[in-house]
Amino acid sequence: MKKYGIIGYPLGHSFSPGFFNEKFKNENIDAVYEKFEIPIITDLQAILDYTPDLCGFNVTIPYKEKVMSYLDTISTEARAIGAVNVVRVSHKENGKAYLEGFNSDVLGFGRSIRPLLMPHNKKALILGTGGASKAINYALQQMGLETLFVSRSQKNDTIQYEQVTKELLDDYTVIVNCTPCGMSPHFDECPALPYEALTSKHLLYDLIYNPDETLFLKKGRQQGAKTKNGLEMLLLQAEATWEIFNS
Repeated sequence: MKKYGIIGYPLGHSFSPGFFNEKFKNENIDAVYEKFEIPIITDLQAILDYTPDLCGFNVTIPYKEKVMSYLDTISTEARAIGAVNVVRVSHKENGKAYLEGFNSDVLGFGRSIRPLLMPHNKKALILGTGGASKAINYALQQMGLETLFVSRSQKNDTIQYEQVTKELLDDYTVIVNCTPCGMSPHFDECPALPYEALTSKHLLYDLIYNPDETLFLKKGRQQGAKTKNGLEMLLLQAEATWEIFNS
């Protein structure tokens, strides 16, 4: 039986095991998908050593960037993004696992948000600077949008939340939340933005899918903005992952 899985820490909220095991059952695929919750990235080697039938795995928080130093090859797209969320496993003749890194977030996010974009959506704010935000930035720029990162801390090429003004939001009509702020069970939290400045010309996209509507999205909807959560992106990303595993 082939094995697939996901590495990260923690993994209590992970969508992938349920999705893939249901897929395997429905399509009569002789495989299983497991969680590999590792407190430190160096534990990856033990997983590879003790799971010889592992054919591929997803990578989630906090290892999308750290895993790259363990890979034998990295796709051009993933290298440009600076983050990997899919690893295909094969084996060299000496038995050592050969690891190939990819990023499927770009495809999932791009296909999900593209139908919602209007001609006036020319600039986007990206909330957060983690691994997922890099893929979102890449996808938005590929679609022709100008992007700007927003962070709680001072970093190069970013602004802080207190610098997001009504005047800025007049130009930046797409806002993508790539942070865990508002994720279950923290339903009463949302990024610190001037929500009263939002209008019907704005599009708010949240990578979070649990809850269905975060406070971030709710506040946007109440101002007339279009909103979308990350569930469709996740489904499209999962299908792209399966294509990578089997290509």
